[in-house]
Amino acid sequence: MTPELFIAAKASEAIQAVYGAEVDPATLQIQVTRKEFEGDFTLVTFPLLRISRSSPENTGNAIGAWLVEQVPEIAGYNSVKGFLNILLSNLYWNELFADIAGDPTFGQLPATGKNVMVEFSSPNTNKPLHLGHIRNNLLGDSVSRLLRASGNHVITSTLVNDRGVHICKSMLAWEQVGQGATPESTGKKGDHLVGEMYVAFNDIFKSQVASLVAEGRTQEEAEKEAPCLLQTHEMLRKWEANDPAVRALWEKMNGWVLEGFEETYKALGISFDKTYFESQTYLLGKELVQKGLDMGVFVKDPDGSVWCDLTADGLDRKLLLRSDGTSVYITQDLGTAERRFSEYALDSHVYVVGDEQNYHFQVLKLLLSKLGFAWADQIFHLSYGMVELPEGKMKSREGTVVDADDLIRKMYEEAKSTSEESGKLENLPPEEREKLYRVIGLGALKYFILKVDPKKTMLFNPKESIDFNGNTGPFIQYTHARIRSILRKAEEQGLSFDVSGLPTVELSAKEIRLVKLLNLFPSKVAEGAAAYSPAVIAAFAFDLAKEFNQYYHETPILKEEDADLLTMRLALIDTLARVLRSATGILGFELPDRM
Repeated sequence: MTPELFIAAKASEAIQAVYGAEVDPATLQIQVTRKEFEGDFTLVTFPLLRISRSSPENTGNAIGAWLVEQVPEIAGYNSVKGFLNILLSNLYWNELFADIAGDPTFGQLPATGKNVMVEFSSPNTNKPLHLGHIRNNLLGDSVSRLLRASGNHVITSTLVNDRGVHICKSMLAWEQVGQGATPESTGKKGDHLVGEMYVAFNDIFKSQVASLVAEGRTQEEAEKEAPCLLQTHEMLRKWEANDPAVRALWEKMNGWVLEGFEETYKALGISFDKTYFESQTYLLGKELVQKGLDMGVFVKDPDGSVWCDLTADGLDRKLLLRSDGTSVYITQDLGTAERRFSEYALDSHVYVVGDEQNYHFQVLKLLLSKLGFAWADQIFHLSYGMVELPEGKMKSREGTVVDADDLIRKMYEEAKSTSEESGKLENLPPEEREKLYRVIGLGALKYFILKVDPKKTMLFNPKESIDFNGNTGPFIQYTHARIRSILRKAEEQGLSFDVSGLPTVELSAKEIRLVKLLNLFPSKVAEGAAAYSPAVIAAFAFDLAKEFNQYYHETPILKEEDADLLTMRLALIDTLARVLRSATGILGFELPDRM
């Protein structure tokens, strides 16, 4: 039971005893005492004046006096105007800590019975994953873990965008300038090779546009008439018509990319319960477009294109099928949404997609609503800001992105360099050091990205993220390793503890502060899940690690001579380590036992 619920229950008993009135504890207002007043929690007494028929201070004093006399877990009180500030006793904090320490699932909220799908990553098969994809993947993975911790049944999914004009651009460039290159012949990851073809297409396009402009076309005309662009549209039409040659090339190049993606996902510790492919789902959307036409929700223009007029809703006309019958991106989004809700009986669906797609998801929800799907309101777009570097934004078509594989490798190298400079790992065997460099590098990357609220654009600095002393993943990892070191030394000295029978001891102010922080974990899980924000958990983990380090520097734990106090302190730091592991588990990275 949380302190708020405990105080509410006891205050209800006090009101019954003092005033003979029954009050539902759930209706009482309990809040953390403001810093300028003495106390742990505050009962707002203004609403109780109709029962007491007395002044706010007298009401608070009467309830407070009963609580101190009748409840040993309450040590004192003071009544200031309409606020009863309550000081919990040492006994209460001992009891609360024993409950936390004895609960192996502490922080895991009760099951809600709800099915939630989280779609993230959803890459295009025309380029490798880059830094922007990393934020998407880490955010989607962590939000999924957070929603599970808050009691939901979560299905992680990704939609591979493996068809369309952008895919045909890489294919056309490979045909024209690729010279038969393969991952095997070049020694390159398949997604990197195909990404180079995408950049090559942009070079071809710019060259052709320049030639057309030189012939007298306007820039706009040249960009529409560039031969390579017309060829990609023709290639897409052939793809949809199942042209054997186009399909064979498409399967070959997509296969290269998908193998590359899997390697990157593995390095990031990312996996999916369900993978969808746009090439298999886009026709589902066409069926819904026909349904919309039959309902009169959509209209067909004279050229054969299909639209939905959303101007009355403050938006614009939305294209759903081109005049040649090919589908657009939102067409398949309609179909996949309908399939997922029926396939998994979803209660909600979270799309983790950058904020440049805010309008797209506003339209998607509106279209689904117009098609009569009651669950349209259960779609949530987790919109996040872009990741920028000190040198500015990234552009895929110009080849100026930070490659995900290169970044993962750089984080490993930063972890290795920083660790070697500090000398912290020099006593470990080489193979253990190598594993730790990867764990530290990945922890640094994940924490640095996830500690930022998803809605904010962020600046990523690899060197800053690896600092062992700042608000970083390695700082939290080192804190955990420090706790595990103390516990190993205690074991070597024959010291042990049993969380099922902890003694009641006099806790210091720092120890009570640690218990208070530990107790916040379930509420932080609930808060983070409600906001779809792992940043809440990151802040909690950092605060807990920082508070422990202050405690560690002031308290020589293993030198304590009182056996009961030593037992409690060992149990306390063991519980701290366990809760830190739970918190960073939600963030998706490991805490090593040695560093």
